[in-house]
Amino acid sequence: MEPFNKHTGLVAPLDRVNVDTDQMIPIQFCKWVTREGYGRVLFYKWRYLDGKTPDPEFALNFPRYQGASVLLARANFACGSSREHAVWGTMQYGIRVVIAPSFGDIFYNNCFKNGVLPIQLSDSQMDELFRKAETIEGYQLTADLASQTLSDDSGFETSFEIDPGRKERLLHGLDDIGLTLQLDAKIAAYENDNPKDLTMYDPVDLSVSGEG
Repeated sequence: MEPFNKHTGLVAPLDRVNVDTDQMIPIQFCKWVTREGYGRVLFYKWRYLDGKTPDPEFALNFPRYQGASVLLARANFACGSSREHAVWGTMQYGIRVVIAPSFGDIFYNNCFKNGVLPIQLSDSQMDELFRKAETIEGYQLTADLASQTLSDDSGFETSFEIDPGRKERLLHGLDDIGLTLQLDAKIAAYENDNPKDLTMYDPVDLSVSGEG
């Protein structure tokens, strides 16, 4: 997983509440046997008119937001099912930071396992950021994970809360496997101190008796 320290990126606004994971990645794409390609189908039903033609009315299709890597959202973003595909699509689309008043719990947890930083701010702060993103072309935000601050070049700056353990995960780019490998020496030592002695187990008697 790619480490996250400090990121500055173009901001795109998604001004909708209760966006669920099915709206992010529709169910038909969850049948794929790969983790690749989900960026193309993120917000599929909103982005495309016929599955191919971009909808010019959808904010993320506006030319001014192309290449955005910071997403503004409203309350209860990514609620619904537990599909991790929603985070895969977010990351593969190019989004590294998602800012909202609140998130679906499972999506929020999955962000830290996939290199995406979710930031929770108040409704009033979100209103200010939406206003700036919609009125200032090329509007950018900088998320500094080490200092837990979010800022722009026009005077906005705020701090955000994050669990220390999750912060360390992102700073060092550690997914679940990476976390386990940090304990490799202890696991090896335990295995050496506790060798498997198969002779301590009695063989299973699979014989069948009965009268013929």
